[in-house]
Amino acid sequence: QVQLVESGGGLVQAGGSLRLSCAGSGRTFTMYNMGWFRRTPGKEREFVAAVRRNGESTDYADSVKGRFTIYRDDGMNMVYLQMNSLKPEDTAVYYCAAARFGQVVSTARSYDIWGQGTQVTVSS
Repeated sequence: QVQLVESGGGLVQAGGSLRLSCAGSGRTFTMYNMGWFRRTPGKEREFVAAVRRNGESTDYADSVKGRFTIYRDDGMNMVYLQMNSLKPEDTAVYYCAAARFGQVVSTARSYDIWGQGTQVTVSS
C-alpha cells in the first residue's frame, strides 16, 4: 500500500508563499488520483486541489484557484502544492490524500489513503 507524509508547512505572512510536499512510500501512486485537503478547527475537510492519475487534469477550489498549483512527479512518488499569495483564511492543517478508485476528486470520501497533515499558518 501507499503511505503519505506531508511536509513544508509553517508560518508565513499574508502574501507569502509555501510549497507543500507529499511523499509517498510503498507502492507507487502512479495510478492514484491525488488531492490536497485542509481542515480548520470545527470544520470538515475542505477540498483544495487535486490532480488525476497521469497528471492529465487538475481541479481547484474556487477559493484557491489562481493562487495554488498542484502537480505531481510520479517518478519520485511526490505530489506538491505550491501556494502563493497566501491569505489568513488559508490557515489550516493540510492533508495529502490518494484515491485508487474514487473518481470525484473534490470529495474526501473518494480518497483511501491520507497523510498526517502539515500545519500552515498565515499571519495578518
